[in-house]
Order: sequence, then C-alpha cells, then structure tokens
Amino acid sequence: MFSFFKKKKEAKYNFNRIQVDMHSHILPGIDDGAPTVKESIMLVRRLMDLGFNKLIATPHIMADYYRNTPDTIHNALDELREELEKQNIQIPVEAAAEYYLDETFERKLDAGNLLTLGDNYLLFELSYINYPNNLKDIIQKMNDKGYKPILAHPERYPYLYASLESYQQVKEYGCYFQLNTISLSNHYGKQAQKVAENLVENMMVDFLGSDMHHLRHADSLQKSLQTTAVEQLLSDDYSLYNELLK
Repeated sequence: MFSFFKKKKEAKYNFNRIQVDMHSHILPGIDDGAPTVKESIMLVRRLMDLGFNKLIATPHIMADYYRNTPDTIHNALDELREELEKQNIQIPVEAAAEYYLDETFERKLDAGNLLTLGDNYLLFELSYINYPNNLKDIIQKMNDKGYKPILAHPERYPYLYASLESYQQVKEYGCYFQLNTISLSNHYGKQAQKVAENLVENMMVDFLGSDMHHLRHADSLQKSLQTTAVEQLLSDDYSLYNELLK
C-alpha cells in the first residue's frame, strides 16, 4: 500500500471540527487507561486543548482482563464528573464501552443492556492475532438487534492487511470503521500508518477516535494534526458526529 500522504509543517485544523472524541480510556482505575482520577483530569485537559468539547469514555469490557459492567463504568464516570465539577472544568463527559469480541460477547448481546454511543452505536474490537471466524454472523446479529456496530481501529489488525478488499468485505457485513487518529502519526508503526492512510484515501473511515490511554497518546494526537491525512478527514463532512453530540 503506497501512501500519497505527507506530513505537513503546521496544523490547519484542530479537533473542534468534529467536536466529540468517541473512544477513550479516561475513566479512573477500571482498565488500562488512567489509573487515578488525577491522571483522568490530565487527559481531559489535553483533549480539551486539542479542540474537543465533548468526551465519550469507552472502557474495555473483556472477559479475561477487564470485567467491567454498566455499574463499574458509571461509578467511575461519576467519580470523574465530580472531580471535573470540583475543579470547575466545563466539558460534558459520557460513557459507553469498547466490547471485546470474545466468547462472552454473544451472551452479552443476547442479554441486552449494552452501553452504546449516540443513536445506539456499539463499539467493539477484535483480537490482534486471530481473525474471528464468526465475525460476519456477529455483525449481522448486532444489526438484527438494532445496534449500529462500529469496529474500533481496523488499521491495527494485521490479518486484514493483505488487501483493501478484506476491509471492504468487513464493511459489507454491516459495520462502521473508527480509525485511531494517532495511527496516522506512526504511533503504532509504519504498517499501521500505511493501512490507516489507505483507508483514508479510499474514504472508508466513518469515525475518528483518540483511544486515549495516557499522555503519550496525547502527544501523538497533537502530532497527527500535522498530517495531510488528518487534514483531509477533518475537512470532510462528518455528519455522523452530530448523532454523538446529542
């Protein structure tokens, strides 16, 4: 995949163009993101400096590592909101989740009560190692139950790298793509960056997310604003974000 995108010297836009960051791990102490509310506040401030004026936290829900529930997530959200109010930091923060497609996900789907974004968008992620053989069926089931599936960071799954057609096939199953903006700054390496750029070139990106875990991600997010690919994304009409601002 050859990239036509080159880095720019100065950023033309900031993230005020899309207003909302819809994928982050800024809630304190419940996954591999901010370990304390103090670190949460630091990440929130950095996101505000980059132009965001609404944040949707999406903690991991994974059977083997992060067994979060709506209760644990809402408790952490309350803790962060209380600290934001205490420090008079004016930004709305909401919470959904990033669901890992493991052996428990289908049971959660059957049970309902999933944490979604905006108009019933459901953020999910895959294994970085193995292609899930049931991916088509699971995406179909999410749609059948009234959810709008969003695949998190498709540029980070090496088994999809072989061709653009592999991505097109997944989209045809019936899901949106959410790109990690920092992939365009080479944060995850050259291969992920090239794939991300190719998805941008082919207009396959539906949502941008910071996937913020720590301050190094904030630095990479700032760096990404200097790339032509991000400038192209921020200059496009992203009407889908309006559904996340409600």
